[in-house]
Amino acid sequence: MWLMVIEHVRHYVSNAEFDPSDLGKTWPALFFTKWVTYFCAPTFVFLAGTAAYLKGARDGDRVALAKFLLTRGIWLVIVELTLVRFGWTFNFDYAHYHFGGVIWMIGWCMICLAPLVFLRVEIVGALGVLVIAGHNVADLVLPSRMPAVLHSPLLPLYQVLYLGGPVRLFGSSMVLHVLFAIIPWVGVMAAGYAFGAVMGMDPARRRRLCLSLGLGLIAFFFILRGINVYGDKVPWSPQRRGTVFTILSFLNVRKYPASLQFLSITLGALLALLPTFERMRGKLADLLIVFGRVPFLYYVLHLPLIHAIALLLSLVRYGHVLPNLFGHHPMAAVPPTPPGYGYGLAVVYLITALVIALLYPICRWMAGLKARRKDAWLSFL
Repeated sequence: MWLMVIEHVRHYVSNAEFDPSDLGKTWPALFFTKWVTYFCAPTFVFLAGTAAYLKGARDGDRVALAKFLLTRGIWLVIVELTLVRFGWTFNFDYAHYHFGGVIWMIGWCMICLAPLVFLRVEIVGALGVLVIAGHNVADLVLPSRMPAVLHSPLLPLYQVLYLGGPVRLFGSSMVLHVLFAIIPWVGVMAAGYAFGAVMGMDPARRRRLCLSLGLGLIAFFFILRGINVYGDKVPWSPQRRGTVFTILSFLNVRKYPASLQFLSITLGALLALLPTFERMRGKLADLLIVFGRVPFLYYVLHLPLIHAIALLLSLVRYGHVLPNLFGHHPMAAVPPTPPGYGYGLAVVYLITALVIALLYPICRWMAGLKARRKDAWLSFL
């Protein structure tokens, strides 16, 4: 959750107006500023599946669990298309464009997981792993079929499920920009659901298994990436800018849509680090737990807060709010920024720390409220 803020602050205030993964323009510090945030979405989705399993195991009612996943999934989709969209853009142009971001994707994954909870957990896990491991077959098949796909009436479905990109809705002027396609993320949530069974094991056994699985996935990433044939649409290659950039090329895996290699390294690191986080104690652990208890509130509030800080910086620097700040989303068509717009990485990290500090009091209050009360409406927050 903290790492996520870095990426979103960067979108608003960075002076690097290009993708940090563009090896022809980036530099190592900027590249890794983006790269460390790759761990956010896989962690959210995988552990959302784990939380669903633990809830079902605690309540012992699969029907209630399926209903919970369905209703919360629909709620998340609605929130993405309304509150989250406004937080990104600060405009009400809902008639023309929407965004299918991470909250939208998690919502749809929950909806898809709802009927799967009636299956044996081993089957759900196997289906999840199959989707994660096999979805990149599309990269081998689609290029030859792309002309037909682009002219197919099913193109919007292809985009929502795998391709991503702008989807024109109902033949109107409204466009849904799909950033997070559903596949392979539904597989990640299904795998996380099956992983919930691991969380019920004896602690020592669980930690050994997490470490083995994590390190195994990381090793699998290096082998697969080294072979350079399957698992990511963009292969790595030696770089003319030197060894460091060759290493960056090796690590430069695709997030949109998430590749097998991307998920191997991110989920591998998550699993390998879980035993360490489980044993954490002290003030830092207490601080992290506060945010972890209210992830939805934190997400919904952090975007408008970052956006408002960007507006304030614009007022101080230019004497007015720049037009691009009323449509500042990674996939939105916005007016260009003036020459010299933005700040270096030091300011990006400073604002990140400020956003986290400003959100702490309300997150602590909500975490306390949810601990004291069990009202049904609080489960939506």
